[in-house]
Amino acid sequence: MLKNKILAIVIAVASLLAVGGAVAVRAAADKPADPAPAASSAAKPALTVTVTTPQPGRWPATVSANGNLAAWQEAIIGAEAQGLRLTDVRAQVGDRVKRGQVLATLSAETLSADAAAIRAGVAEAEAVQAEAAANAERARQLQTSGAISAQQIQQYVTAEATARARVTSLQAQLKSAEVRLAQTRILAPDDGVVSARLATIGAVVQPGQELFRLIRKERLEWRAEVAASDMVRIQPGQNVRLTPAGGSVVLGVVRMVAPTVDAATRNGVVYVDVTNPGAAKAGMFARGDFQIGEREGLTLPQSALVLRDGFHWVFALGEGNKVRQLKVSVGARIATPNGERIEITGGVAAGTRVVAQGAGFLADGDTVRVVQ
Repeated sequence: MLKNKILAIVIAVASLLAVGGAVAVRAAADKPADPAPAASSAAKPALTVTVTTPQPGRWPATVSANGNLAAWQEAIIGAEAQGLRLTDVRAQVGDRVKRGQVLATLSAETLSADAAAIRAGVAEAEAVQAEAAANAERARQLQTSGAISAQQIQQYVTAEATARARVTSLQAQLKSAEVRLAQTRILAPDDGVVSARLATIGAVVQPGQELFRLIRKERLEWRAEVAASDMVRIQPGQNVRLTPAGGSVVLGVVRMVAPTVDAATRNGVVYVDVTNPGAAKAGMFARGDFQIGEREGLTLPQSALVLRDGFHWVFALGEGNKVRQLKVSVGARIATPNGERIEITGGVAAGTRVVAQGAGFLADGDTVRVVQ
């Protein structure tokens, strides 16, 4: 009897649960569905930017080359006297000297004594010449009187000529001695800066022995190696911008284009006078640009370009203010009152709207907000 009652209760509970589930399912079916998010909702702008367009510009056309700086002319200053000892060295490397300035001196005692002896000989010979001239003059006056013979007169005249020749000879010897004496003073042949010194006090010098080197006028020249195909566009008088080691820009002017080209390298040498060397030194390597004319092209502000993976990129503005990343080719840099601009040689057309500020924070496909 108890078992029948328990079975009846279980069946009643199961029936109630089944009815409740059905009601819940029907209620859920009758409830309206929630709206799905719109698939085409607008993306939020990534950044607020300003835009610009490539602008036409004119700037110098250039030919680039490499080369070394060297002295325009380097004078070698040596000794002319023989077997004399250096007693004084007055110039050192780097000294700026003037034409005629004493750089070193040699011992002059022996040469001074020789010059003094010859000078005394000249004085003696001049006295003898004066006496011979007086005797010859008296003989000429007595020639018509017959007091002396013609032979004696000729002797007086010959003695006068001999005395005159003796004076001339000794004067030439004195001049030679004075020249040798002057050679004991080593002088600067021109204005310039001393680039090398080999003179040492106490050394005995020989004729032609190098004692100093001098960069004349402190002038430097740039010897540029230029490809043969570019040499035809370079003419004397053109301006050149040089960048030697250290990065300081100096200016120069083309002086001469070599008449020959190296058969092995197919390069020729162009000689450029450096107008204001500044910190540039002879022997430095330098890169330069020859200003050969003008050219036209498009430019963008430097802030519009982004350097990524070794390439230059700009972000062009498209429909819906979405940006496209474009790879561009660049050329020269142009300094303007409003900042530096970059020459664009390819990759973007004139009139294309590109991001001018904030490009470095963008990616391809980003949506931006444009402000004036």
